[in-house]
Amino acid sequence: MSTDILIPTVGESVASGVISKWLKADGAFVKRDEAVLELETDKVNMEIVAPADGILRHAAKEGDTVNVGAVVGRMEAGGSPAASAASVASESGSATSVLAPPAVDTVKTSDQAANGEIRATPLAKKVAAEHGVDLSKVSGTGAGHRVREQDVIDFVKGKSPAPAAAASTPTKAPAPAPSGPRATTIERMPPIRQRIAQRLVEAQHTAAMLTTFNEVDMTRIMALRAKYKESFEKKHGIGLGFMSFFVKAAANALVEFPMVNAYMVKDAEGHPAVQKHAYADIAIAVSTPKGLVVPVLRNAERMSFAEVESGIKELATKARDGKLTLEEMQGGTFTITNGGVFGSLMSTPILNPPQSAILGMHATKNRAVEDPDKPGQVAIRPMMYLALSYDHRMVDGEGAVRFLVRIKDQLENPERILLEV
Repeated sequence: MSTDILIPTVGESVASGVISKWLKADGAFVKRDEAVLELETDKVNMEIVAPADGILRHAAKEGDTVNVGAVVGRMEAGGSPAASAASVASESGSATSVLAPPAVDTVKTSDQAANGEIRATPLAKKVAAEHGVDLSKVSGTGAGHRVREQDVIDFVKGKSPAPAAAASTPTKAPAPAPSGPRATTIERMPPIRQRIAQRLVEAQHTAAMLTTFNEVDMTRIMALRAKYKESFEKKHGIGLGFMSFFVKAAANALVEFPMVNAYMVKDAEGHPAVQKHAYADIAIAVSTPKGLVVPVLRNAERMSFAEVESGIKELATKARDGKLTLEEMQGGTFTITNGGVFGSLMSTPILNPPQSAILGMHATKNRAVEDPDKPGQVAIRPMMYLALSYDHRMVDGEGAVRFLVRIKDQLENPERILLEV
């Protein structure tokens, strides 16, 4: 008796995914609810768990694209952890085995290659799939000319010779594979990267996007943070960063400028309409090894500084660990992205559809500006450029500029954030 492992429904807009990694080996004993594979979709990454105790049998390979509802494996009843470990070691040809490898009939091996069957270790197949290598072109150095992982790696680096041609068939020697500084590789674009590319192009093709700039003097925020960060962390158990100031300033400004916080939609009759929001669900762009994701802080206008900082930390941790849910990445009404953490001095952020605006933060640099306390005199102040990209179909230039100035005024006078004035 066996139980199928199915790809579950992730969300209405997710129809398929890619098996990025099997967490348990074929033939391993797995307990119910234990994670067996990682599924990568264009929205989120998730772990698929075993539906029952038993021996795991793979029905799909790493790198395969599978649809929702597809059977990717099964759990066979019976077995035990000890027996499973022995089975896995036997199937993988463990290097610790005391048995000598059996002699291989070279004629049989040649026949297998002719029939399209390539003798290769599982790890060699995985590496070949990752680099788009045809295993039939790789010379194996393992027992019975079996292709090993190192053989594939050497082939990619251009160190492995192509298979010898038949003596009776004269052929032109193939060009050597590029190596060294001119080596090239081709890797499949992850689903999430494909989705990011699609949405960014969509934003530029469908929105009348424009960017306005301003600068903010960070002196008072930096002084306030330095003065209270230790007591803040002691009381709330979370560090006080700059992002909470920007989130609260943006949330206050969104209340005053509702069109910046709105969507362009279609009404029941298909006519253009405006969907306004009585709340500020602010998406925070987070960089991960697989691409940029934008988890959402719900009702940011109601949050305290400590709640904002805790929320950002939790979402960022989930994002980097690939644990974000689809719900945590949907429904934002406004986005903040911080290129300054990577050293960006100025940029024009791209809209996150269907939102009407996105705020770009940048690196804080000391610059010579007019001293705000002594007009006419020059002072060195920590300054940050701000960029607001917006959809001109929804937001007029005046509204966008005033919105950004509103944020600037609050950041340069942090008491305004708390008093919401």
